[in-house]
Amino acid sequence: MKEKPSILILNTGGTIGMMMDPRTKALKPVNFNNLFDLIPTLKLFNYNIDHYCFDPLIDSSNMNPETWANIARVIEKKYELYDGFVVLHGSDTMAYTASALSFMLHNLNKPVVLTGSQLPLGMIRTDGRENLLTSVEIAAAKDEETPVVPEVCIYFENQLFRGNRTHKFNAQNFEAFRSFNYPALADAGVTLDYHKDKIRKPNFKKLKVYDRFDDNVTILKMYPGISPNAVASIFDTKNLKALILETYGSGNAPDYPWFIELLKNAIDSGILVVNVTQCQVGTVEMGKYETSIALRNAGVISGFDITTEAAVTKLMHLFGNNKNTEDVKVMFLKPIAGEMTEA
Repeated sequence: MKEKPSILILNTGGTIGMMMDPRTKALKPVNFNNLFDLIPTLKLFNYNIDHYCFDPLIDSSNMNPETWANIARVIEKKYELYDGFVVLHGSDTMAYTASALSFMLHNLNKPVVLTGSQLPLGMIRTDGRENLLTSVEIAAAKDEETPVVPEVCIYFENQLFRGNRTHKFNAQNFEAFRSFNYPALADAGVTLDYHKDKIRKPNFKKLKVYDRFDDNVTILKMYPGISPNAVASIFDTKNLKALILETYGSGNAPDYPWFIELLKNAIDSGILVVNVTQCQVGTVEMGKYETSIALRNAGVISGFDITTEAAVTKLMHLFGNNKNTEDVKVMFLKPIAGEMTEA
């Protein structure tokens, strides 16, 4: 007789873990000790479901590398006790946390499903109920005793996405997330349809957690009329190790002499500059247009089709575990957890 699947729900905070106080009409955290009373449908799964609640609960706007590391450490500590993990999280920075976890959890062979909601769990019309129920089902799913989705992913409004390919694109509708450059891992309709050819395969190696980050990373978004003072001030940031340059189209930026000189001086001083497109769909192709040739010649490297969220967390992760900029440069250009398409 097969054992029941065991699932751990980690509540970090966010809208999904809230309910409205009938007296004050203000939102307050749900008491997850009464989870089965709040969502009795969970009992129908016939799973062993436990929960872990962070104290204090965290608004996703306050997420940071320390919190990412705390989530990873809980998963590491509980890893052998559960078949899968569901992380309840605010939607605003969920793509950053999912990306960070995908880099921290090396040799992950179990599902880690992040989910949340646009309306609190305690509201009648909440999207959180279905998001949580389906996330639990995905976290427990196995095919011949092997987890179906052994990677960090985001489930939201009927679709499962690779976490480090995901971007929050809508603040109003229930369909809050998209994965523009990589197909969905599963679609939830009348049935749960897994696209197994798109899902990472397990390697059955021992989990290793790399929980150190270096936050000396920043972003410069290009815009018409950007001034030398604005760019120079970014490069003057104390202890800066890497800059993500959000460029136009397929990786284009102005080739003004002052701009290229600032870039080259920064790169020569040891700052790693990565070219990521502002577009939601597509990839950086340095050299496709003349304006991007100057970037390449200055020493800017391509981020290909990586999201900004994944680029930020990947650079923090790599610099947190490797001090040498040249090593980080080489490692950035190779996928760690399916976050980018190789050239």
